[in-house]
This record gives sequence, structure tokens and C-alpha cells, in this order.
Amino acid sequence: MADLKKAILLVGHGGIPKGYPSDLITKLKRLEAQRRAAGTPMSPEELELDTKVRTWPRTPETDPYQAGLESLGAAMKPLLNGSLFGLAYNEFCGPTLAEAVESLIREGAETITVVSTMFTPGGSHSESEIPEELEELRKKHPKVTLIYAWPFNLEKVSRMLMEHIQQF
Repeated sequence: MADLKKAILLVGHGGIPKGYPSDLITKLKRLEAQRRAAGTPMSPEELELDTKVRTWPRTPETDPYQAGLESLGAAMKPLLNGSLFGLAYNEFCGPTLAEAVESLIREGAETITVVSTMFTPGGSHSESEIPEELEELRKKHPKVTLIYAWPFNLEKVSRMLMEHIQQF
């Protein structure tokens, strides 16, 4: 039996690019809060605003967060042992988690391990939104295995952080 084609998908929070109109972010977040409270899908207006911020032109100067996640991804690539690799963002930046999963599936991924850069418990993105979106993607792609590598082992994270601190 042939090995399944594996992929790693690194998910970051996403940042608002410098120069993006703050009134549009305020409107987007208001619409998002209303939608979540009502338990309804995105309205066309919210989708338009979400798409606009996610596709806004970016450089390392206007979006250092995106540049940082891309640098982390570049550092991970040599460690992938032949796995495909993708990046995704929870908000404000593209691609979305769903877009990145779809792209990896088009590349032939049969098993996708999703890992968040958000280490600690208590965040809505890592605890609720990512698992909920992965559940919907599992229904849409039942032949693809989607693994969510979360929560993090906080003892291992603390050791990694202490090792990092010792450099200073």
C-alpha cells in the first residue's frame, strides 16, 4: 500500500495591515459579533469586508505578523520529511483555513495536520473556531484525514520558552 500524502498546515492569528481603514475593521467586527450572537452565516456585507481585509496588499513593513508567520513556515519546511506545507490565518489575512485546506487537497494531500501558533488554552480561535471549521471540512472531504494538533503540551512549551530565554 502506498504512503498517504501528508501535509502540515500552520495557522496563525492574522494581523490588520498598516494603512487599512480602521472604520472598516470596526464595521467588520460589529457584523461578526452580531452574526455570532444570532448563530447565522456571514452576511454578504460581512463577507465583502472580510475578503477586502484578507486580500489587502501587504509587505513585511505593513504586515510584520504575516512576514513573521511566513518566516516560521520557511524554518519548518526543511523539517517536513516530504510533507506538503501550507499557511492559513484565522482573521484579517489570507488564505483562510478552509482555503488552505482546499489548496492542499488539490495538491494531493490525504492527511492534513493542522497546527496553530496559539499555544495557550482559553482562546476562541484555537479552542472553538478552528475545531468547528475542521469539522465542517471533514464533512465536505470525508476521504481526507484532518488532524488538529492541539492543545499543546504546556510542559513542552514551557521548556521551549525556557530554552529560548537562556539565550539572553
